[in-house]
Amino acid sequence: MLKDVTIGQYYPTGSVIHKLDPRTKILFTTAFVVMLFFLNNLWGYLATFLILVTVTLLSKIPIGYILRGVKGLVLIIMLTVVLNLFMTPGNVVASLGPLKITIEGLKVSTYMALRLIFLVIGTSIMTLTTSPIDLTDGMEWCMRFIPFVRRYAHELAMMMSIALRFIPTLMEETDRIMKAQKARGANFETGNIIARAKNLIPILIPLFISAFRRADELATAMEARCYRGGENRTRMKQLAYCNRDWVSFLLMLIMIVGLFGTTMIQIPLLFPV
Repeated sequence: MLKDVTIGQYYPTGSVIHKLDPRTKILFTTAFVVMLFFLNNLWGYLATFLILVTVTLLSKIPIGYILRGVKGLVLIIMLTVVLNLFMTPGNVVASLGPLKITIEGLKVSTYMALRLIFLVIGTSIMTLTTSPIDLTDGMEWCMRFIPFVRRYAHELAMMMSIALRFIPTLMEETDRIMKAQKARGANFETGNIIARAKNLIPILIPLFISAFRRADELATAMEARCYRGGENRTRMKQLAYCNRDWVSFLLMLIMIVGLFGTTMIQIPLLFPV
């Protein structure tokens, strides 16, 4: 399961999505995530699905590779679905003892599951198609327009970029430590929850030590290269919009208007209110 984490990884394919300006992809992803929370019917989620399929095909990233990121959230999605299914009041359609399934519960649980899946896929596509350096520059540019943040835009963008970059590294380190502990006779798959939690101690301690060591090495390397933050810092590659970015902005506007329009459509036959 640790190998299924795709957030923070970069998958170069040379596609048109990879060549877009990072600011365009950040703004597009932000608009996409915001619109996800306004969708209220299956037409909207169907349109969102078509958008994700189109972007995935244009990025030339294998669909199976992108879906790997969803596998790590299966338990969270299932827990969310179960809680919304049995705890949402409304018109009862079935009951399992004290637990009751309502039409509203079916609606909310379905929408919540789709929302989480689309959220993970959408954000994964952005990180998979954007290199860490470009992502840092794009986030720094975007945060310059946020009050009380613009002064520390470079430092915040650098921290977020490093955090995203080290997610797959820490996952690989965790997998390596688990294999080493299993070779010494450790068992992480049997016992109750408390026993499994205790078995994680031999993993967490070396993992924290390794993470602090990597952080210290990174800080030393940055100081050795005379890194002093974003003040008076120049870039070898300057960000600049081109025709494909303006076309993407037009498509983003169409997407926002289209998804907002789907919120006006009702499907009483499937999910009556």
